[in-house]
Amino acid sequence: MDIQDVKPILDEAKESMETTIQFLENALAHIRAGKANPRILDAVRVDYYGVHVPLANVASITTPDAKTILIQPWEKAMLKPIEKAILNSDLGINPTDNGEVIRLSMPPLTEERRKQLVKQVRMEVEEARIRIRNARRNAIDHIKKMIKEGLPEDVEKDAEEQVQKLHDDYIKIIDEMLALKEKEIMTV
Repeated sequence: MDIQDVKPILDEAKESMETTIQFLENALAHIRAGKANPRILDAVRVDYYGVHVPLANVASITTPDAKTILIQPWEKAMLKPIEKAILNSDLGINPTDNGEVIRLSMPPLTEERRKQLVKQVRMEVEEARIRIRNARRNAIDHIKKMIKEGLPEDVEKDAEEQVQKLHDDYIKIIDEMLALKEKEIMTV
């Protein structure tokens, strides 16, 4: 047995860590940070003739400026259901419509709301860190089992170092994402 036998374990750990980063990016994109971002509407479901569909399936969503999201329904009849879905969501934004489009004006965040959002971001980041650590632990456990199957100890040590380096690299990425999102939230 040699380092090639350990490669699938390293690849699996890397893939797991990459998935965690993608999941975190998605989660952070849904946290409102004061400026208009159409992705905060991804979770909004609209009643479309009895079926709950994503908002993007029934309207075009644009951001004409940093404080406004514009929603243009493809059918005029969808104005009220879209408005209702936004009001029922946990966004905390009141929509206004002029009979043609729905306008969402992003209210400035209060200091208290900013702190709540930072706390929410830190919780998401901590969950991601835990998933990264779990991927590292699973890989190392797998490598240790391979010692019993005849994997040389020097190969095991190299593989463990590679897993640790992967872990450190992904934790660094997560920390950078945290710093960026905190800055975005706390910037008035």
